Amino acid sequence: MDVPVPDAAILSRKPAIVARLRAVLPRDAVIDDPAETRAYECDALSAYRMQPLAVVLPRTTAEVAAALRVCWEEGVPVVPRGAGTSLAGGSMPTADAVVLGIARMNGVLETDYDNRFIRVQAGRTNLSVTGAVEAEGFFYAPDPSSQLACAIGGNIAMNSGGAHCLKYGVTTNNLLGVTLVKMDGTVVEIGGPWMDAPGLDLLGVVCGSEGQLGVVTEATLRILPKPEGARPVLMGFSSNEVAGACVADIIKAGLLPVAIEFMDRPCIRACEAFAKAGYPDCEALLIVEVEGSPAEIDEQLAAITAIARRHDPVALEQATDEAHAKRIWLGRKSAFGAMGQINDYMCLDGTIPVSTLPQVLRRIGELAADFGLEVANVFHAGDGNMHPLILYNANKPGDQERCEALGAEILKLCVEVGGCLTGEHGVGIEKRDLMGVQYRPADLEAQMRVKDVFDPKWLLNPAKVFPLAVSAGRRAG
Repeated sequence: MDVPVPDAAILSRKPAIVARLRAVLPRDAVIDDPAETRAYECDALSAYRMQPLAVVLPRTTAEVAAALRVCWEEGVPVVPRGAGTSLAGGSMPTADAVVLGIARMNGVLETDYDNRFIRVQAGRTNLSVTGAVEAEGFFYAPDPSSQLACAIGGNIAMNSGGAHCLKYGVTTNNLLGVTLVKMDGTVVEIGGPWMDAPGLDLLGVVCGSEGQLGVVTEATLRILPKPEGARPVLMGFSSNEVAGACVADIIKAGLLPVAIEFMDRPCIRACEAFAKAGYPDCEALLIVEVEGSPAEIDEQLAAITAIARRHDPVALEQATDEAHAKRIWLGRKSAFGAMGQINDYMCLDGTIPVSTLPQVLRRIGELAADFGLEVANVFHAGDGNMHPLILYNANKPGDQERCEALGAEILKLCVEVGGCLTGEHGVGIEKRDLMGVQYRPADLEAQMRVKDVFDPKWLLNPAKVFPLAVSAGRRAG
């Protein structure tokens, strides 16, 4: 993975830059000791590491603005960082950059149950947003697998989704407004606690922009009343292709479960060994969950199980109570950790039309055999958001390169069948050099012109999203 050569002039000015940051921030908000900045050298794409010039940890929007203004005047790149859970290298620093972490900005600023919104600082964790409102019968819908740790600011940067987003949508469908600090320290308010805001849809531009346009410090989020009830059903099938065909038929029938999750045999075995959830011995497994009143749940599950039976399931098990439901979900929620116990892996994030699931799963198996690597599949099947986990040995020379080459072929396959490179993890550095597979030069130019407006010096989150050869002139300028 190519990394830009650090600016020697910035490196030589480190003491002066750190001194200026300390002059405008509390003393404990600036870290420049290499022994301490090492904790920020990578995110969850830990195969790539680089220690930053320094780290700042502000607590308020005003402190973020002050730090950015110093970096703007000094010409220092800034890497915004939420909780560091990015799987695409979205918050990996460069050696001449200041990491701006928002973890200390975790407060609840306003809650309005009548109008169904909550306003929080962007460092608040995803799960704790629901924790702040659940006593009143509300919840925040997007639920990434990392929701216990991931920050709302990072969710906005990557437009994160989760298991239950088939029904409720991803972050952009649940985001009402943000406070954004531009690279020069200017603070702007975009959107607000309304169904729709006047003017250009800049909120849609910011959500999913991967820290390229500004630093989100506060977010107004839509909260929803908890459903009356929910119930999952577990389905086992004889092959990945049959399970994929079942998913396609459920969606084609016009049914809208709250979630349809998929796991194949390698993932099932790892999850069962780790979580002891009681999963059946099968080639592929689906967890389908529906919500509503007891009568609505019964009616939906009757239709879904009827479709499943047409595909000759080897197991079909409805949750009988809340404890049973939690056990069904336990393995799926533990999937990434369970796989990490048995192998190094790279987690992909391509999205495909649901109707192509059977052929894509078959082709992934063929590609894995060609490359001599094993792939475990676990993903949000209802919206076609694939998460193939490519297993490799990080200590074996050449294995990581072979893993990345296979990953590139799988992502190209997603685009070929009418999908896209990412569903919720973002582009970061992982998919940066594949952007030309999905976009023509004119498409990339249009996207980069938006960044030119928000960040004319191209100092925010360097070396991400756009291929380096395409954006080199702008960075130099």
